[in-house]
Amino acid sequence: MNAADSVLAADAVSVRRGDQSILDELSLSIPAGSRTLVRGPSGSGKTTLFSILGLLDTPDEGHVLVDGTDASSLSERRRARLRRDAIGFVFQDFQLVPDLTARENALLPQTHGGERDPDWVDELLETLAVADRADRYPATLSGGEKQRVAIARALANRPDVVLADEPTGQLDPETTERVTGLLLDVHDSADTALVTISHDPSLASLFERTVTLRNGQLSETSSA
Repeated sequence: MNAADSVLAADAVSVRRGDQSILDELSLSIPAGSRTLVRGPSGSGKTTLFSILGLLDTPDEGHVLVDGTDASSLSERRRARLRRDAIGFVFQDFQLVPDLTARENALLPQTHGGERDPDWVDELLETLAVADRADRYPATLSGGEKQRVAIARALANRPDVVLADEPTGQLDPETTERVTGLLLDVHDSADTALVTISHDPSLASLFERTVTLRNGQLSETSSA
């Protein structure tokens, strides 16, 4: 693994739950600006990997480096700051705040200490075709609209890498294709790396690199 050239890297990461090994000395390097799809069957540990790469959880062994910084050596406060500044998240259940408007949800990373740039968020909402929904609350949005707002939120701080966990898992096929295309378009314009974790085989053709998680290990399955 060449962590020096990566915006995000896992080095020999292991995670255990009781006697069960979820991740077994797993290594992964994410270059700047790249598109990586992580596939795997249900129960293979994809969500655990998402949490580890996103600094939402810590491995039992190994290291996670973000922009060359070893997160395992940081206090929880510094880990949270690094997570906020360098990583954007797209969750499969959207995780929008119900009593905030779409625009307020998208602005949250900036509100919580990031650099204030509301014009960038408005540009994202326009690009993602939800600018006309900016003043609406999540309960009034469709699943596809919620996911687009979640994508805007993930990119609000112009992070070095966006992690998307089953971003189309709750969407119908037509909306899946539209939202995925928008995610990739915005990824290009924001010049950020994208790591998408999904079981959906139809997404593979959209990524330059696909890896498969099985038995706690990753294997390269294709490359453009």
